[in-house]
Amino acid sequence: MAKERLILHHGEAIVLRTWPFGEADLLVSLLTREQGVIKGVARHAMRSRRRFGGALEPGTYVTAQYAERPREDLVRLDSFEILWSPLRAPIDWRRMAGLQLVVEVLEQALPEQAPEDNVFRLALTVLQAMEPFEQGVPGEIQAAEGEPAWLAVTYFCVWMCRLMGWWPELGHCAVCGLDLRGGAVWWSPVADGVTCADDRRPGSRGLPARSVAESSRIARESLPQMLREDSWPRDRASDLREFATALLERHLEKRIRSAAALP
Repeated sequence: MAKERLILHHGEAIVLRTWPFGEADLLVSLLTREQGVIKGVARHAMRSRRRFGGALEPGTYVTAQYAERPREDLVRLDSFEILWSPLRAPIDWRRMAGLQLVVEVLEQALPEQAPEDNVFRLALTVLQAMEPFEQGVPGEIQAAEGEPAWLAVTYFCVWMCRLMGWWPELGHCAVCGLDLRGGAVWWSPVADGVTCADDRRPGSRGLPARSVAESSRIARESLPQMLREDSWPRDRASDLREFATALLERHLEKRIRSAAALP
């Protein structure tokens, strides 16, 4: 019986993770714009840099050429062309943790071969926005004073929850229906929705009104716009970042290991 014909692909992708595969090959997880998350084998990638070079670093934005055979789980990765690399600027611990969080969440949250263009565009914007200010961020992003990683990670976690359908209604108590708009809310890492102070569950944590307002602003404004206008030090909206991360962990049903480095 003749082998089924290879389907060739050429398109944008973000490298998520790599693993050794045999003696010289690498198994690569990619978020592609065309097909969503796929896994493929980069032959001899551990011995030769000719076809892939530095393009296998997690978070790298590439044009990927690969071949797919119907009914086979792994594609054949032929070559990558780097469009943007996180290594083009120095990487400190904040940026490293932020990059790792983005690729970790993407790989855990998205099913294989389910394209999500909104998620792809979010991920690319966030990864590039973490570049240090003094290096200049690509495209239209011109940042105000501050550290971009804190806002970028917060923005990513909030929007991933929204795009996956996991973001709760913050305007009303999930128990009594009280109007909470303009005020603080209470949330539990083991229960859905938010509550008023009177109905808070055991172990609940507060999300102050200023952080609720920041979440609404994130829903309305682009990340480049927010980076241009405001300084985002580590402690700004840190409780919102904690809330959004906890939501992701609840729905993924596992801890996000890289989040521990970004308190």
